[in-house]
Amino acid sequence: MAGGSVEDMTSGESRSVVPGLLVAAGAGCLSVSAMFVKLAGVDAATTAFLRCALALVALVPVALVELRRHGRLDLRLVLCAVGAGLLLGTDYVMWSASIFAVGAGIATVLVNVQVLAFPVLALLFSGVPISRRFVLVSPVMLGGVALAGGVVGGHPASGDPLVGTLLGVAAGVAYAGYLYLNTLSGRRSPRHLITPVAIATAAACLASGLIGVLGLGGTHIDLVLPMRAWLWLVVLALLGQVIAWVLVAAGSGRLAPNVTAALLLLQPVLAIIIGMLFLREAPTTVQLLGCAVVIASVWYTSRRARSFRLGDHPQVTERVA
Repeated sequence: MAGGSVEDMTSGESRSVVPGLLVAAGAGCLSVSAMFVKLAGVDAATTAFLRCALALVALVPVALVELRRHGRLDLRLVLCAVGAGLLLGTDYVMWSASIFAVGAGIATVLVNVQVLAFPVLALLFSGVPISRRFVLVSPVMLGGVALAGGVVGGHPASGDPLVGTLLGVAAGVAYAGYLYLNTLSGRRSPRHLITPVAIATAAACLASGLIGVLGLGGTHIDLVLPMRAWLWLVVLALLGQVIAWVLVAAGSGRLAPNVTAALLLLQPVLAIIIGMLFLREAPTTVQLLGCAVVIASVWYTSRRARSFRLGDHPQVTERVA
């Protein structure tokens, strides 16, 4: 057969299923983050700082074992992880602040400008092409996320919509930068799964801590918290930081950037479902319609997507090396 045998095609599709499921599972863990942020009810910088600091308690010991087993991580990839973490810490602070300004649903929608920014960064800096299918479906995906988040047909936010919107969009761009830099580590050194996440988390902890200490954006660090807040922050750190980003890192290195970005759009949809199941929230018909649009768009974008490998794009190897 021209283009490969049936066995080769089946093998290629199966190789993309597992990493796709890992990223989708990571999106599921991230989807509960907004709920835990609101339940903790503490300052944005404090939330971001403690989310990362508490996660390091679990990540560092595992990373040390990984380093002993597989050797040191290349210095260039360490720098990538540090840069990714600085962007992630900034993203966390801005996103947490936007939640209280425009609400959890709309904040989750705004941060998902990453669905466009991530593939564009990969195209500009690594030469990874963007599929025509993704370009055509992207407006539909974003429209579905907007419907699901309540931007259309939802309830108006009681905070500051303009400030919240600017913070949410900026957080989405920083989020895309994190995804791009962190994915480079997964492709160049797949044996180091935990170490890049740990380094990025440490850098994110530093960035969010500095923002809080300097009082930028009216936020600050407060470590005198009620026990209830500490418990929610621990859950946020373990589920929304450790498990979520390890799953995303494990899968994204073997997927094209546009597929990873699309799969992460499941996050706001799953957040609505979780709200229905655990918080007795009642989404509107428009929000449920948005969920259906997102799910259909993600399926259409990622179906039959073959596993992405660094060697598939020689220009990527040249620019990263």
